Amino acid sequence: MVDLRSNERATGVTLRNPGELPLYGQVRVFRWDQVHFDDTLTPTKELVASPPLIQIGAGGNQLVRLVRTSPASTGTEQSYRIVIDELPSPRTDSANGVTIRLRYSVPVFVEPAGKVAAPVLSWHLGRDIKGWVLRVDNAGTRRAQIASVQVVDSAGKIHEISKGLLGYALAGRARQWQVSLPADAILRGEVKVRAAVNSMPLEAVATVAPPG
Repeated sequence: MVDLRSNERATGVTLRNPGELPLYGQVRVFRWDQVHFDDTLTPTKELVASPPLIQIGAGGNQLVRLVRTSPASTGTEQSYRIVIDELPSPRTDSANGVTIRLRYSVPVFVEPAGKVAAPVLSWHLGRDIKGWVLRVDNAGTRRAQIASVQVVDSAGKIHEISKGLLGYALAGRARQWQVSLPADAILRGEVKVRAAVNSMPLEAVATVAPPG
């Protein structure tokens, strides 16, 4: 994850190649948004990666600079993702079998100017045709990185949703995830949710939508 303060125009990300062969890649930047409770990525020039094409020698490093071309928002945090795609070596013979190319996606956040940003979350549980859905609405001005989620049902039984990272609810957006809960979980009215939000422990109340 990369964080830029509102007064920072540029920063850098160091890429490392621990392998024994040169690594070739393409670096692209996307505006990261959430629409209809899911992530969307749109190409952008608001944040530019340099160089866009990289070659890292065996055991070597490459600094990629990220330069802002537009001012920071005065309202909410801006969110982006750097997507790094591994490219085939110029010496690779594509006829020699199948080669798996790696993709890396790194979140980048630019804080808003003139204010301290913070998430403001509301939690909701409901069902769709696939099963249970956990929705998090973020009415705040900063993203919420959500991890280690547990639901405490109406009988006081704890159900683990995720041990690690569940995902992000971006500033001013809502995100939902399909979650697995046992058939005997008693979920009605309001239930407790425990999670790590931006690496801090949080306990909140989730409203449970009635069936139908």
